[in-house]
Amino acid sequence: MPWRAAIVALTICAGAGAAAQDAEDKVIATIGGKPVYQSELTFAESDLDPQFSRLPADQRTAAALSALLDIKLMAQQAEGAGLGKDEAFQRRLSFLKDRALHNEYFRTKVVDGLTDDAVRARYEQEIAATEPEQEIKARHILVDSEEQAKAIIADLDGGTDFVELAKEKSTGPSGPQGGDLGYFTRGRMVPEFEEAAFALEPGSYTKEPIKTQFGWHVIKVEDRRDTPPPQFEQVADQIRRVLLQEQYLALIQEARDAIEVEVTDQDLQSLLDKANAQGQN
Repeated sequence: MPWRAAIVALTICAGAGAAAQDAEDKVIATIGGKPVYQSELTFAESDLDPQFSRLPADQRTAAALSALLDIKLMAQQAEGAGLGKDEAFQRRLSFLKDRALHNEYFRTKVVDGLTDDAVRARYEQEIAATEPEQEIKARHILVDSEEQAKAIIADLDGGTDFVELAKEKSTGPSGPQGGDLGYFTRGRMVPEFEEAAFALEPGSYTKEPIKTQFGWHVIKVEDRRDTPPPQFEQVADQIRRVLLQEQYLALIQEARDAIEVEVTDQDLQSLLDKANAQGQN
């Protein structure tokens, strides 16, 4: 469900910067006689705008400290003005507390327990369950007319090297590389080209010119194989995100099973039902 996936992404990002308060958390400053702790500076630094990541470490720390002191100063001013007692502010504060608890629960129940071994196990499971797709390695020579293509086929039949002919005759961008197209699977080329190419055995070339929207082709297939699976390092982060999302949704379902949820506003319930229905399609 896309909207749930967005929640998971926000949860992961929000939880990533969390840091446990040290048992001997150091006081680094005081504001109006109230202490400011090292852990608060750590939180502030993790919450900096991403643009600050390009700064040297000491400058990032200085920026975070400046922001933290500003926050503390303004917070004391707000308290003095009685803003902390405002009902709307208390509701917002309650929401922020709930969100922080939500993130902390997800971190302790899921994020902290997701090991590299679990990610690798899921990788191996997916690889084992995936049917390999065939791919071919091919070259082609592209020319403007059927007559030119037939003349090239005649040259090939006479023993002329395909690579040299491609370099000399092909008008396509791959011509200087001997017409090399590398490996590709079905769905990567225009239908006429693909049908002809996948019908060839390795080492053979088309005996009739193949017409596409780009011109006339002579195609040679050099190899046919199953597509190799992606390396673990290439997909580990993606798999980790999938596992986090799955476990987040399981955690939410567990909570829903244990705690009754009732949306009393029928219009909002209708919007929620519609979003759920779209997410299942």
